[in-house]
Amino acid sequence: MLLLVASYGFYLYSGLGNLCYILLTTVSTYGTAKIIDRIHTASDRKSAKQKSRKWLWLCLGLNLGLLAICKVRLTFQNILLPMGISFYMFQSIGYVLDVSREKVKQMNQKLAERFGRHPGVVMWHISNEYGGDCHCDLCQQAFRDWLKEKYGTIDKLNRAWNTKFWSHDYPDFDYVESPSPHGENSVHGLKLDWKRFVSHQTIDFMKWERDCIREIVPESKVCTNMMYFYDGIDYFDMAKEIDLATWDAYPTWHKPTETMEQTAMDTGFMHDLIYSVKGQPFWLMENCPGPTNWQPISKGKKPGVNILAGMQTVAHGGDGVLFFQWRQAQGSSEKFHAAMVSHDCREDNRIYLECAELGSMLKELSENIAGQKRERQAAIVYDWSNKWALEDAQGPRNKGLSFKHELLRHYTGLRKNGIDVQMINEDSDISGYKLIVAPMLYMLRGDFARKLREFVSSGGTLVTTYWSGVVNETDLCYLGDTPYNLTDVLGVRRMEIDAMYDGETRRCVSEVDKLPETAHGSILCEVAALEGATPLMVYDEDYFAGAPALTVNSFGEGKAYYIATRFEEEFYKPLYEMICDGVVESCWPGHIADGVIACARGEYVFLLNTTDGVVWFDNAELAPYGTAVYKKDGDQLKLVYNQTAFNWRPGK
Repeated sequence: MLLLVASYGFYLYSGLGNLCYILLTTVSTYGTAKIIDRIHTASDRKSAKQKSRKWLWLCLGLNLGLLAICKVRLTFQNILLPMGISFYMFQSIGYVLDVSREKVKQMNQKLAERFGRHPGVVMWHISNEYGGDCHCDLCQQAFRDWLKEKYGTIDKLNRAWNTKFWSHDYPDFDYVESPSPHGENSVHGLKLDWKRFVSHQTIDFMKWERDCIREIVPESKVCTNMMYFYDGIDYFDMAKEIDLATWDAYPTWHKPTETMEQTAMDTGFMHDLIYSVKGQPFWLMENCPGPTNWQPISKGKKPGVNILAGMQTVAHGGDGVLFFQWRQAQGSSEKFHAAMVSHDCREDNRIYLECAELGSMLKELSENIAGQKRERQAAIVYDWSNKWALEDAQGPRNKGLSFKHELLRHYTGLRKNGIDVQMINEDSDISGYKLIVAPMLYMLRGDFARKLREFVSSGGTLVTTYWSGVVNETDLCYLGDTPYNLTDVLGVRRMEIDAMYDGETRRCVSEVDKLPETAHGSILCEVAALEGATPLMVYDEDYFAGAPALTVNSFGEGKAYYIATRFEEEFYKPLYEMICDGVVESCWPGHIADGVIACARGEYVFLLNTTDGVVWFDNAELAPYGTAVYKKDGDQLKLVYNQTAFNWRPGK
């Protein structure tokens, strides 16, 4: 109220006409907000939405019209006045928008009052697939406030972002704007902090929705659905504010460009990531029992694949397999999106029968497996800030770098050897892991570098790659030898790096018997100097022939491996067979056939057949797209469940 009165005094001083402008925008804004509030109270949902939207647009138009008049009339009188009017008007518009936010609270709380203690409600699903960012004036100011809290002074921000380059120094926080499409996009620290801010704001809004419900039902448990390799939110941070991690999986099975095993590995990586963000069992919130309708090619699942996908979820630590949707919509956007109950409404429909069989299997297994956690064996570093900085680095390769493909090479190499994999970020507790893999850890914070040093010194095994330890947490390049604070751990020092064109490779040759005789590096070829490490592979062509392409170094009681380039996919299975020998134990004691994935969960081991043929294991038949479950019994594995093939033929 004091600010409002002071504003009126300021504009009265500049002239009675200017005060009239401010009074008009105040009255119109407040009046509109009251009207919208009454509409929502007195009208049904559909008509309230239509009426309130008209009033909202009327209010916005009036405010922006007044702003335009003031800009033209007063620009040459006093530059401070139109700026003040702009700020005041946008703040008042924000009040109208806050009315809509208040309606979200009312809806959440009405639901909580009606259903909060219903015995059928075990958890609240908050919103749906959070995402997106906003560059409005209100979000711009919130960004500035966030930066003030983080850096304290503008001088610290300028140093952290190296704004002296190209004369980007900010004299005050008020001059900072988001990297919008028409904004500043060459200051990497700005863009990185914007990503962090958007993640923070989204999580903060989710917390607000959660707390609206808990005001009514304090004991409420909540979850929200995460997405496939989603870039916009740090899910490790989001997971701290929810009771259960869930995600939506829509793999594109049966693609001609990859095998079923590759599709399953890709999906398995996400299962393991969602398990890892809370370190506890998760739910598959959405998956489709047949073809979607929104993918470029919405291909169906062959008989048995729906069951395979459900069992894979359980094998990776899932305690819930849910489908979108129960009944196929008769019309509108997703009327051709598959559902458990199809348009024919028949119980002998193939999709319905397969969903029912999966339900029976899950019921049979749930008593012993639900709630089982996973042992810590190997961890892959997946850090959102690192990903954001890496993909915005501007060099040495700005196209086709694909951090995801690098991760999947290491992940698949470990999984093909029966090694359980979880994900960590640079804030994670790494105790208990025997092997840590840090691919392309471009942004390496000082505290995490110290953690890795201690991990190896205490007997752990570290694997890292090219383009690691390059910048700090604000995306400033480290000066001196790199990888930062790890050169003695790795026994190598980066000298330079060369980017490869698409299809361009450099031949490498093995120095040991356990690896393929030759392999080929691509994407980036880092040139390093040996400083104590033993070369396992060396480049065999170009000006850096003879330089190490793969090394191992002893440090304290542990070992550290360094990979200088990206090898072919098939190279990583023998690589991790060598690295894991004596370090981590495979969950399956024998040979794992191609197309079969072995997963450990607590006392149980799952064998998943991703092929359409029979595979023999331990004198047992593994059905096409089938799953077998073994239980640990001392040093032995005892078969406790073996799925029969889901047999279905048209017309039968």
